Amino acid sequence: MQRNKQMAMGRKKFNMDPKKGILFLIDCSLLKNTCDDIAQFLYKGEGLNKTAIGDYLGERDDFSIEVLHAFLALHEFTDLNLVQALRQFLWSFRLPGEAQKIDRMMEAFAQRYCHCNPGVFQSTDTCYVLSFAVIMLNTSLHNPNVKDKPSVQRFTAMNRGINDGGDLPEELLRNLYDTIKNEPFKIPEDDGNDLTHTFFNPDREGWLLKLGGGRVKTWKRRWFILTDNCLYYFEYTTDKEPRGIIPLENLSIREVDDSKKPNCFELFIPDQKDQVIKACKTEADGRVVEGNHTFYRISAPSAEEKEAWISSIKAAISKDPFHEMLAARKKKVSSPNGL
Repeated sequence: MQRNKQMAMGRKKFNMDPKKGILFLIDCSLLKNTCDDIAQFLYKGEGLNKTAIGDYLGERDDFSIEVLHAFLALHEFTDLNLVQALRQFLWSFRLPGEAQKIDRMMEAFAQRYCHCNPGVFQSTDTCYVLSFAVIMLNTSLHNPNVKDKPSVQRFTAMNRGINDGGDLPEELLRNLYDTIKNEPFKIPEDDGNDLTHTFFNPDREGWLLKLGGGRVKTWKRRWFILTDNCLYYFEYTTDKEPRGIIPLENLSIREVDDSKKPNCFELFIPDQKDQVIKACKTEADGRVVEGNHTFYRISAPSAEEKEAWISSIKAAISKDPFHEMLAARKKKVSSPNGL
């Protein structure tokens, strides 16, 4: 009974902070401190938050990378086509949002798939690029917000030259396209720990004033949380759901002078003055709608707070390196000599 209680506690700790949960289970002798034992624990996934599994598997330290490869070794991809293998892999956790983590996980997937199916692709780079093309195709075909649905011709054209400079068989690409079109990937639902996990260890949090985006510009006090390259704001610290979410990807930040409020800074899209920032907010009636801000102006309670927020947000803002990584990999496999 004591062992069951400790295991349940360890799973809860893992869902809040994966590394602390693993250490707790090792200290209680419920897990061995080996990559194989930890990989088995994650693969079984009993009571584990799949977002937390994805975050742990994407870590870059040597031991976590060994666990990732041991986790993939538990997946049997032999004689599966690429979509079937991806379905199995992407069901066992949720892909994290961080580009570097995704890169490591998909690199490991490509290596495992090519090991199980030698000769299908010229290189693991080809498998990596095509895997991403399939994931993006799934989003394009099945996300209702994407209006411009790619045709099979466009999909095959986009993937020309990725097989070490040569083309993959058109029949293979058409089959992948049809499979995804007929049956989208199932993304595992999480178990209610999402918000707890997201806001458990923020980069920064505190009260700030935000200038409204409506016709009448009013300042409203909001509780802001900075985490996972996003800025969330709440009406009260006890709220379970944020009133608004501002993804920081590709935004810039600057100090500004405002005649009505001191210690102001702005979030904006560089070089695109009138473009609306991609963000969302919750209306009073509960509807979630797109934001209408071309910039977000925020006032901090002091000059020191302003500097601290600007510094923290700058560290969180990043031009998503993922597309650059994929473009570089695509360029590499499209050139026979890797030049």
